[in-house]
Amino acid sequence: MPAAPMPADPAATTVLTAAHLLDVRTGRMLDNPQVQVRGGRIVAVGRAGDEVPANARRIDLPGMTLLPGLIDMHVHLDNDPTYGGYTSLQFGDRFWSMLAVPHAYRTLMAGFTTVRNVGSDAWNDVGLRQAIDEGKVVGPRVVPAGYAFGATGGHCDSTYFPPSMDEKNPYNADSPEEGRKSVRQVRKYGAQVIKICATGGVFSRNTEPGQQQLSLREMEAIVDEAHQWGLKVAAHAHGTAGIKDAIRAGVDTIEHASLIDDEGIRLAKQHGAWLSMDIYNTEYTQSEGKKNGVLEDNLRKDREVADLQREGFRRAHAAGVKMVYGTDAGVYPHGGNARQLNWMVRYGMTPVQAIQAATVNASQALGRDDVGVIEAGRFADLVAVPGDPAADVTVLESVPFVMKGGEVVKDTRAP
Repeated sequence: MPAAPMPADPAATTVLTAAHLLDVRTGRMLDNPQVQVRGGRIVAVGRAGDEVPANARRIDLPGMTLLPGLIDMHVHLDNDPTYGGYTSLQFGDRFWSMLAVPHAYRTLMAGFTTVRNVGSDAWNDVGLRQAIDEGKVVGPRVVPAGYAFGATGGHCDSTYFPPSMDEKNPYNADSPEEGRKSVRQVRKYGAQVIKICATGGVFSRNTEPGQQQLSLREMEAIVDEAHQWGLKVAAHAHGTAGIKDAIRAGVDTIEHASLIDDEGIRLAKQHGAWLSMDIYNTEYTQSEGKKNGVLEDNLRKDREVADLQREGFRRAHAAGVKMVYGTDAGVYPHGGNARQLNWMVRYGMTPVQAIQAATVNASQALGRDDVGVIEAGRFADLVAVPGDPAADVTVLESVPFVMKGGEVVKDTRAP
């Protein structure tokens, strides 16, 4: 893995030209675009031949399509899916901190220039963000949640050990007041989004995905506190009742939403909640999970929710619910983040809609106006691929050109 690139002269201009540019706001393909970059930001978007500074560095991408850097709204960079069940216990705690570094690199090389890390151990995602921002390691922009939290004994707690080991999430919240305190604590130590577990889950032990595990009052207090501090809230919610109460509580993004029903879809539209539905990763879990040590009970739960989640995705999208792109990378290998795009198309989206979920929609859900669109003022986070991703999203599964903050971090085009 190479060292972080040296920052460019902030006064220098880089000009990129390509065959096409996908305007993710409108879904239109623009021919012969020209993008000017200075100081890590986009300063102008026009057509090839527009006037540029005489000493500008030029990057020509013939036959290629420019898109904004992609955004994955649900990753776990310190997770490695090849260690499932109890097999992870063979390693020390800092092993996972180390793995987050190559995982971040692979994610960026896959064209994902921003990620939201919705839960990690030992503040690994906060430290990773700081190291990336300081230029010490190479990776995407990371929006960290720090510790995800929920009810004692719930999906966000430690559920694999006997009482004698006294393993527990230090930020468990079993009342509205405890929920408020947990928000304050994780924000204090670097969380930039609050992640809660409203229901049981697939990869925890002694929980079922359909179980609601935080009450409406508890979630309302958590959301109120987080929004007071200017933070968004993401809720792990597989179960029908938990999904609906999370939406009623004002949660910004509903993660998984596997068992969403028609009332949940109606509530999501009414409240403007975003759904982040990871409809690809079961392909990896069911094919590789057993040999990776995943317990049969977890594989069972994964099988039971997979098709229900995918059909819920289809119905929610058809109803016009707002969608973002979240893969749960870490449940399957990092760097394969773009594989879900094609599954979103299989279940009802157009290729452009799937790309919008991973660009402009994601930036809106993050509350950010500096990523997700190729336009003046935003970070110069760009990817380029051969062919037409608006016709075939699978071309985004192998991205040869990646720019982050005006620096080319990957260029594997044939000379």
